[in-house]
Amino acid sequence: MSAKDRPEREHRSAEREGTSKSAGPQAAHRRAQVMMVGAALCWSSGGFFVRQLSIHDPWQILFWRALFVVLFLCGLLFAIHGRAMPRAVLAVGRPGLLSGSFSALASVCFLGSLAYTTVTNTYVLMSVSPFVAAIGARILLREHVPRITWIAMSVAAAGIYVLFSGSLGTRSMLGDLLALGVCCAFTGQIITLRKVGVAIDMLPQVMIAGLIAVGIGFVMAPQFAVNGRDLAILATMGCVQIGIGSSLSTRASRHLPAAEMGLIGLLEPILGPLWVWVFLAERPGASALQGAAIVLLAVAANQVWRYHSLTRAEAALTIKRAGQ
Repeated sequence: MSAKDRPEREHRSAEREGTSKSAGPQAAHRRAQVMMVGAALCWSSGGFFVRQLSIHDPWQILFWRALFVVLFLCGLLFAIHGRAMPRAVLAVGRPGLLSGSFSALASVCFLGSLAYTTVTNTYVLMSVSPFVAAIGARILLREHVPRITWIAMSVAAAGIYVLFSGSLGTRSMLGDLLALGVCCAFTGQIITLRKVGVAIDMLPQVMIAGLIAVGIGFVMAPQFAVNGRDLAILATMGCVQIGIGSSLSTRASRHLPAAEMGLIGLLEPILGPLWVWVFLAERPGASALQGAAIVLLAVAANQVWRYHSLTRAEAALTIKRAGQ
């Protein structure tokens, strides 16, 4: 090779190396996006599975689903940590215990909501959790809430009013309130973690929530007898809806910003009602559909704005670093 050709060949080699280095993070990001879509699909299956059960007592469902969550995550955590699994669970400390308690409360409210109202109402009302968390963080942590989020919350509130108008004077009203209880429990979980300012491994926290839910279900359930079909459905709920859903979102969170996870997570309140509408003919009323459309559009608009704001901020930081 001549001296004249050497610089050109070195330049091509450097380009290939640079492309290879940039492709690594991009591939990881794409895998994380697929994992988050998978997590949302798992979470959206809850209403469909509950409607497949022959048992209807929410405490009984809570007990069995939580039991399978604990068994699944015990196996997964042991596969990850081996004999150090107890240490990994205890490492979450009091913040993890408190956060797990709020998560268990969310499960109680979720299953209670499905016992009284439609799957559509439950999932749509749960989708406003980021707004409730923003209000809670503003009151308790003095965190700034952007103006556009306040606007989106006002629009979502109008949608909730329309949705609630179809439940007034019926037993569905209790289910709607319990769905909002899920949002309040989620807010308590978020504020707990932000207040202590530490990162907590999600999987041990979910397992703790499962243990607490098992205890609540054990005390409150009128009976525990279930047939084989129901047991298989409950096992699927515990292992797939919660277990696999949580593990996929945990892995995705290592490569995705919170805004992007929230945006992809919107698949849950969209697909949850869709499954029971298409496969079980559980069609919501006109007011529920109108309210759902308003709420989901408000939540989606806010999440899109957050995502693009984050993207612009990252681009500005990249340019700043390049100029240094």
